Amino acid sequence: MPYEASPARYDTPSFFARCGRSGLMLPKISLGLWHNFGGVDQFENSRALVRRAFDLGITHFDLANNYGPPPGSAEENFGKMLTLDLAPYRDELVISTKAGYRMHPGPYGEWGSRKYLLSSLDRSLQRMGIDYVDIFYHHRPDPSTPLEESMGALAQAVRSGKAIYAGVSNYDAPTTARAARILRDLGVPALIHQPNYNLFNRWIEPELLGVLESEGMGCIPFCPLAQGLLTNRYLGGIPADSRAANANSPFLNADRVTPETVAKVQKLNAVAQERGQSLARMALAWVLRDARVTTALIGASKVSQIDDCVGATENTHFSSEELAKIDAILA
Repeated sequence: MPYEASPARYDTPSFFARCGRSGLMLPKISLGLWHNFGGVDQFENSRALVRRAFDLGITHFDLANNYGPPPGSAEENFGKMLTLDLAPYRDELVISTKAGYRMHPGPYGEWGSRKYLLSSLDRSLQRMGIDYVDIFYHHRPDPSTPLEESMGALAQAVRSGKAIYAGVSNYDAPTTARAARILRDLGVPALIHQPNYNLFNRWIEPELLGVLESEGMGCIPFCPLAQGLLTNRYLGGIPADSRAANANSPFLNADRVTPETVAKVQKLNAVAQERGQSLARMALAWVLRDARVTTALIGASKVSQIDDCVGATENTHFSSEELAKIDAILA
């Protein structure tokens, strides 16, 4: 049967928040296609995740040129989903992609040159079968390429109509401020910043958040659940089938899941239970408690995980006592 989106997907207007000082509204939970959407994954499961997300009001889908594996396959698969399911809803979608990390061999396959960024965007559009993305990010700062060149490429992407907005990811506070000034002078305001941010990784406080507020940029934290560490998955240690148990995992590994960390996770879970939330919901609510954070970027391998994460938006208020208790646990 042809896919028809749920007519209730916009029944909760409070599920959307304005991105910085722009006119763009984003859902408070966005879906990232970093993991579980590549060529090595089951396509029908990936498709079910995207369909369920959109039915729940998640209109923002975040990709990058090298997502897979293999690199590029997440964009190819998302393009198939657009053709099969979401093409009639293109104007309701916010699709983002990025370039900056290694995509292919040679000097034009990574970092921040104008050649790499703009050619990468062209290939991303081809893989997804679309004319434009809504947000195009520089994925990481380039220590060798002048920032003016990288930001000039983002501005050119917007002026050419191949992107609507420009963003940056993994930039520190001073570089973000410089990038925003350059883009503003080019007539293309910086829309959004995508940093790694969660209860265990608070590096954006307070300097970067302050820059984003002063520049009128939104914030979309990735890894708000710390690669699954801030869920009930590791309350009893490291499950044999978990990501941390995989010795080849380049992200969460057993070295990070120490007895001390598990003890902190258990204490955080107790706070979540007192709030009537799962640990995952509380971790997302904690990220979203700050008005400078527009949306939290989740990953998922099961539809039930998306359902749970969306429920986090039902209560993002924390009392001063709760925040003090969380800070004491993490100290």
